[in-house]
Amino acid sequence: MSAVPLSSRCAGVPAFKVMELLKAAAKKDAQLEASGAPAGERVIHLEIGQPSTGAPAAVKAAAIHAVGADRLAYTAATGIAPLRTAIASHYMTLYGVEVLPDEVVVTTGSSGSFVVAFLAAFDAGQRVALATPGYPPYRNILRTLGVEVVELHVGPEDNWQPTALLLEEAIKTGGPIHGLIIASPSNPTGTVLSDDALRALADTCSKHKITMVSDEIYHGINLVPERPAGTILACMPNAIVINSFSKYYSMTGWRLGWIVCKDAAFRRGLEALLQSLFISAPTLSQHAGVAAFEALDELEGHVVCYRESLQILLKELPQAGFTDFRPPEGGFYLYCKVTDLLGKTACKDSLELSARILEDCAVAITSGLDFDEHRGGEYLRFSFAASPPQIRAACLRLQKWYAGL
Repeated sequence: MSAVPLSSRCAGVPAFKVMELLKAAAKKDAQLEASGAPAGERVIHLEIGQPSTGAPAAVKAAAIHAVGADRLAYTAATGIAPLRTAIASHYMTLYGVEVLPDEVVVTTGSSGSFVVAFLAAFDAGQRVALATPGYPPYRNILRTLGVEVVELHVGPEDNWQPTALLLEEAIKTGGPIHGLIIASPSNPTGTVLSDDALRALADTCSKHKITMVSDEIYHGINLVPERPAGTILACMPNAIVINSFSKYYSMTGWRLGWIVCKDAAFRRGLEALLQSLFISAPTLSQHAGVAAFEALDELEGHVVCYRESLQILLKELPQAGFTDFRPPEGGFYLYCKVTDLLGKTACKDSLELSARILEDCAVAITSGLDFDEHRGGEYLRFSFAASPPQIRAACLRLQKWYAGL
């Protein structure tokens, strides 16, 4: 039987390297288990952006109630009214920004949001700018849709974020830009756009009629409490905002996200796409998600743990040879340059170094090549979404490994 032909569109999509690493880590863990290794010697996961905490107690209780009441049929494509109302109220409570329930579209995770938002906003052949390093599915989805990705190569001098100047230069050298994707706090660097920086980008986008898409899924995870991330809606009401219950709300597997868009015609387009692609977001998750906004004390406790885990990394990583990094401001990632370690280990790039660390230490860390196809071979991304004891144990393993090099 001949193989099913793969479209050129799909064949060009690279593997999401962190997910490939997760598979390798699972294989390593199975080997350790089969060898009788105790739990304390199993793989420690610093590769995946997944909270080690489960969903809040109120969310689980709401899910049990929804199952008992058999409230699990299809919903409207844009989501149930109580959830859209709760999300809209959240914007006034947290940011002082008015959002109406009808301006909220519930999706199957932020991944579903990206697919329908990019489909609705951009045509094949148009140019969309984004920061590099950045979350790989942005560019993978855009390229699959035939959109030209314009990479804005950022670094520490730019706070690892796009700037109005970089955007203007991209327009000057390459022609019109139709869209800009921003993420604050960013993945993988954890940097936050200041209010002034957001305003400058918003002004530039308004000037050039550029559609702004703001990924705000790490909002709430404020590592510097006095400098929380602000929403783009405060200075650009017509922006498209994407958020999720996965990170701050600790609900990764529930696959629940949302889009905020004030343009009614655009929302009708989103609704039509959702009807064909997803029908609706998971009904059980929607009913449970309403309760997430009642669990803020529990969720803030998670943020306290992330801050503690970060402080452990900042103190202990230099003793394991990881010295070239900038402390993040939000989210739960630390992006570290590993040029010296590449030389010391004779690894050709961070992907090979990541594989060696997994094999030698049973610690999984993500290669920067996922986030930057050009310079990422010199970087690793540490996730500190694990518990502080796990972070400390990982650092001890890395220190012992480094001492033996």
